[in-house]
Amino acid sequence: MAIALGWDLGAGRGVSPGGSAAQGSPGASPVASVVVVAGSPLLNKPAPDFTLEDLEGQPVSLSDFRGRPVILNFWASWCGPCKVEFPLFQEAREQHSAEGLEIVGIVHDDSADAAAAFVQEEGSKWPALLDPDDVAWTAYAGLGLPTSFFIDRDGIVRAVSFGPPLSGTLDDLLAKIL
Repeated sequence: MAIALGWDLGAGRGVSPGGSAAQGSPGASPVASVVVVAGSPLLNKPAPDFTLEDLEGQPVSLSDFRGRPVILNFWASWCGPCKVEFPLFQEAREQHSAEGLEIVGIVHDDSADAAAAFVQEEGSKWPALLDPDDVAWTAYAGLGLPTSFFIDRDGIVRAVSFGPPLSGTLDDLLAKIL
C-alpha cells in the first residue's frame, strides 16, 4: 500500500503513518489529499463495531448508526489537517442530511477537555467519542491523523481517506456510501 502524508509535517503537528508525533508551529499546511482505495485491510469488509463514551460519558456504538451512511473520522484538537477538514464535514453533513449522513468522530491521542473545547469552538453537531485505550484506533489500523472511513448503510467500509479530503474528493468518497 502506497501512502503519502497529507500535510507538511514541518509546518504543523500531525501523526505520521508510523504513529510518531511531529511538532512544529501551530497549524499544518495541507498539501495533498491521500485516498487509500486499495490495500486497506478493511476496504469492502464490515466495519468493526465498538462502543466508546462520548464527551458526556454516554456509551455510543458504531452499530447505533446501522442503516445510515457514516463517515468515521479519527481526529485530535491539536491536528492542523483535522481543523481543515472539520468545516468540509460540517458542510457535507448539512448537504446530505436528507440521505441520513452521519459523522462519528473518534478522538485520538488527545485529552477530553481539549477535545470538548475544540468541538464547542467548531460547533460540531456529531458525536465525539473518546478512545483512551485505542480500541477503535487498533480495530481500524489507524494510519495517522486525520483518517476517515466511509461506511455504507450496510456497515461496509467503501473508502478510506488519510489526510483532509479536498471538497471534490470528499464528494467522490460520499458517492460511494450515499
